[in-house]
Amino acid sequence: MIASAVKPLDVVIAGETNLDLILQGLPEALPVDVELLASNFHMTLGGSSSILAHNLSLLGARVGFASLLGDDAMGTIALAHLAEAGLDTSPIVRRADTRTGVTIVLPHGARRHMLTYPGVTEQITVSDLDLSLLVTARHFHLSSLFLQTGLHAGLPQLFDHLRRSGLTLSLDTNDDPSGLWSGVLPTLLDKIDLLLPNEVEVQKIAGLPSLEAALDALAPRVPLIVVKCGARGALVQRGSQRDWVAPIPIDSNDVIDTIGAGDSFNAGFLRVWLDGMDPLRAAAFGNLAGALSTLRPGGVEAFRDAALRSSFFSHHQAEASPGYFR
Repeated sequence: MIASAVKPLDVVIAGETNLDLILQGLPEALPVDVELLASNFHMTLGGSSSILAHNLSLLGARVGFASLLGDDAMGTIALAHLAEAGLDTSPIVRRADTRTGVTIVLPHGARRHMLTYPGVTEQITVSDLDLSLLVTARHFHLSSLFLQTGLHAGLPQLFDHLRRSGLTLSLDTNDDPSGLWSGVLPTLLDKIDLLLPNEVEVQKIAGLPSLEAALDALAPRVPLIVVKCGARGALVQRGSQRDWVAPIPIDSNDVIDTIGAGDSFNAGFLRVWLDGMDPLRAAAFGNLAGALSTLRPGGVEAFRDAALRSSFFSHHQAEASPGYFR
C-alpha cells in the first residue's frame, strides 16, 4: 500500500500529447493511387501519456501533466481537451515553430493501422520539466518511453531525484518502434515501484518468449508488475505471488474500438492503488476503466461522456468503489 501524504498533487505525468484522427470503415489492405472513402471520422485527444492524464483526472485524482506542444491549431485543440478534464496544465510548454504530433488510426476490428507523425514528442528533455512542480506530487508516471527519446539522457538522474523526494514511480514503456527494447530501459527497471506493460510488451522487455518466463525474470527487479491481457483481464505479480484478475464482461456489439484501453486501465489502476488499496482491487478497477474506454472512439471520448461514465460505473457497482469518478 502507498502511505498517504499531504501534497498538492496525487500524480504528475511527463509525456507526449498528440491528436488521434480515426477513420473507420477502410479496408485493411490499402491499395495505392485509389481514393478510399471512410465510413466515419473522429478527431480526439491522443498520446498514451495525455490519455492517461485526462482519464485519471476525470476519475477524481489530482493530476499534473508536463508535456510539450507545438504552437499550432492541433496543440490548441489538445490543450483544450486536457484543460476540460480538470487537470493542472500549467507545466505544458508551447514551442513556436514546431508542430504537435498526430496519429492517423485505421481500425479493423481487433487490429488497426497506426500512422504517427511524432512532432515535438521527441524534443522534450528533462531540462523542460519543472522539478519543483514534480516533487509536489506523491507519484510520478512515465509512458511512451521509446517515443520520448529526448528524455532518455536525464531519466536515471530524474528518477533518483524523485525517489529521494519521496515519490513512488511507475512506467508503461508502450511499444518500441525500433524493436530493440534497450537503451535506458534496463537502468530504469531497477528504479521503479510499478511496471504496467501489456502481455506482448512484458515479453519484449524481458527478452523472453512467454509471459510466465518474463515475469519470473522481472519480479526480482520490480516490486509490482501489472500486465494488461485484454479480454483475459490482468495479471498481478508481487514478488513471488501471481494472481489473475478477471475482466469486466461487456457485449462485443457495444465495443467501438480498443484505442487507449491500456492507458485507461492505467488510470483506473493508479486511482485506486494510490489510495492504498490492494493491487488486485486496483487491477479490477483498471479493468473497469479499460472496458469503459472501448465504448466510444478513441481513448478519452467515453470518459468525456459524463452520462455514459456514470451509468457504466453504476452498473458495475461491485467493481467500482464509490467516489472514484467525477
